[in-house]
Amino acid sequence: MTAPEAQSIQKLAVSRSPDADGFVRLTVDAAAWIALALGCRDGLHTLSALWYDDGQVRMALLAVESRIRAIVSLDTHGQSYPSVGQYHAPAIRLERAMRDLHGTVPQGLPDTRPWLDHGVWPANLSAAAAPYCFLTSEGESLHQISVGPVHAGIIEPGHFRFTANGEAVVRLEERLGYVHKGIEALCVGTTIAQAARIVARISGDSTVAYGFAFAQAVEAALGWSPPARAVQLRGIMAEVERISHHIGDVGAICNDASFVTIQARCTLLREDVLQTANRCFGHRMMMDRIVPGGVTADLDTASIGAIRELLKRLEGGFAGVVQAYDRSPTLQDRTVTTGVVKAELAARFGAGGYVGRGSGRIFDTRAAFPYPPYDGVSFKVAIRSAGDVDARIWVRIEEVAQSALIIRQLLDGLAETPPGPIQASEVAPKRAEGAAMVEAFRGDLFICVRLDEAGRVARLHARDASCFQWPLLEAAIEGNIVADFPLCNKSFNCSYSGHDM
Repeated sequence: MTAPEAQSIQKLAVSRSPDADGFVRLTVDAAAWIALALGCRDGLHTLSALWYDDGQVRMALLAVESRIRAIVSLDTHGQSYPSVGQYHAPAIRLERAMRDLHGTVPQGLPDTRPWLDHGVWPANLSAAAAPYCFLTSEGESLHQISVGPVHAGIIEPGHFRFTANGEAVVRLEERLGYVHKGIEALCVGTTIAQAARIVARISGDSTVAYGFAFAQAVEAALGWSPPARAVQLRGIMAEVERISHHIGDVGAICNDASFVTIQARCTLLREDVLQTANRCFGHRMMMDRIVPGGVTADLDTASIGAIRELLKRLEGGFAGVVQAYDRSPTLQDRTVTTGVVKAELAARFGAGGYVGRGSGRIFDTRAAFPYPPYDGVSFKVAIRSAGDVDARIWVRIEEVAQSALIIRQLLDGLAETPPGPIQASEVAPKRAEGAAMVEAFRGDLFICVRLDEAGRVARLHARDASCFQWPLLEAAIEGNIVADFPLCNKSFNCSYSGHDM
């Protein structure tokens, strides 16, 4: 029997036209499924998502250079299917989670431990949960350090198991899932409006991005076009959210290197952003402001002026922060060459955001697969190649400037057009499916939603950028000292809630 050969999604999708959401949809057999998994391994395309839906396992795949996005489906038989993870490691945790949630059986999965299921779900209450076995390391003078899941700060729970030789980290293994909320199950049977509120709370710091993605997916499914003014407002909110968290992250990273004055300055700047968002959009985080069909808040002339003034204040204040960072050799001694993610690893995992772009992976959904309003603005994708904490800081710094540039272009567009509707009339419900990718501040996030004939949610799958970034944190800390973990961790700033769903 001959070994299977890798297959590129470009060849399978070349004769198919994409649906309204920009994704080509393909149903394949097991042999083609394996061939596409091998294509992920060989870098012919990138795995974007993997989930189960009503008797099918499904993969979202990207071929960035040829601008192809595809959703590939395989019918399962008795919940069994060929594991993608046996060929392509980034799929392993996704398949472990899928098995916990739906009872699927990935044949050949290299790691059969549970992922989201910690042995306390109702189905397991009658039997004692088996202890979770962390991976082992062999060598002289090795010891383990257990951190979490409850931490000293007010942060979400996650367990980190370090194996170290003195202070040098030999291995880090994460155990997540403590913040699993059953988001996808909660959405089943809900109205579009109800699901929009749930999705907006998957990860609160990306509430605008999640609302944006869900709205786009629903709109593509139903042929629902938001007003042009609403599209511009969405872009402004998305970039304000990006600026807010990038500035906050720069301060938090510096704080973990004991430069508290820089954090204090960033905290004040971020608070200015949040207060301005509250004045202009009615909510500090702009939660529930993007909805299917449009937005729920408009900007008047005074609000447009307030955002312009905010950008001026940020440029002056943040320039001082950047200068302080750039002229602090003691601080850069902690960040330069610390927590390196190699370029080939970032590419293999399809890492997005500052993690991927800090390691030379030139991918930004806004540029690679432009969606309104980004198809009508100009900006540069921030890129660095060192892959260390310093590189991830500089990507954030450069993205703040680019976000300000985008906001100004969108504000100019609003100012030049007369006020108009910000919410389109509802459309007739129907059985349909739509998917969307948007660029959150952490990187690309993906949502696929399937609606029933009454327009209610029959199935929803969401994938946060953190899903492909958390595993890279384990690689980034190897060879560093334990004391550098907070720096590495904060430079990633992965979402627990977004990952655990």
